[in-house]
Amino acid sequence: MKELKEFQKKIGYTFQDEKLLREALTHTSYINENRNKNLRPNERLEFLGDSILGVVVSTYLFEKRKDLPEGELSKIRASIVCEDSLQLVAKRLDAGSYIYMGKGEEMTGGRTRHSILADMVEALIAAIYLDGGMKAASKFIFLFMEDVMKRATKGDMDKDYKTRLQEIVQQKPDRSIEYRVIGEKGPDHRKIFVVELLVDKKQVAVGEGYSKKEAEKQAAKKALQLMLS
Repeated sequence: MKELKEFQKKIGYTFQDEKLLREALTHTSYINENRNKNLRPNERLEFLGDSILGVVVSTYLFEKRKDLPEGELSKIRASIVCEDSLQLVAKRLDAGSYIYMGKGEEMTGGRTRHSILADMVEALIAAIYLDGGMKAASKFIFLFMEDVMKRATKGDMDKDYKTRLQEIVQQKPDRSIEYRVIGEKGPDHRKIFVVELLVDKKQVAVGEGYSKKEAEKQAAKKALQLMLS
């Protein structure tokens, strides 16, 4: 397929088995709308890719920061191996345009949804690993994430969104921040939480995530973008 050829040029890797690439780009919503086709969603690859990314980043930090204990290394790794970093990789690749996605998901903004983009990048890492080995997967990770890894290693990563928002809002002691779950969607094994962020009891943003914590973070991120724009 032309689309797959184009995407391989963008990622700097050519697959021997393009079926792996197609699986990495296949969202579960596409499977649900095309049950007659012999297809698999990228969820299993995502599981594997998360582990591979963790090993590569952990090794990098272990070698670069010999002065830090396990706890500090874990914090830095978490700041790298996160939804925000992964979705930025996807955006650099315009990956949302290549994802096989159901029409319903696409109509609700699926091609730009951070969680979907981040999951796809993890699945892509696994596909490259299965097709070309750890060396190929590591090359991809360093090609598109080394800048983030370097910043995190130097301690230059920004504070988390919730902390930054709290510091801004509570410059006036009488102001309040509250996060409230207002909905859930999706199957139990992939449930998405919807959280609203209230500042002084007024809704200023809504976030979504596979955990309440992630949904709160996304809401805080949106609120910061509004306040600082």
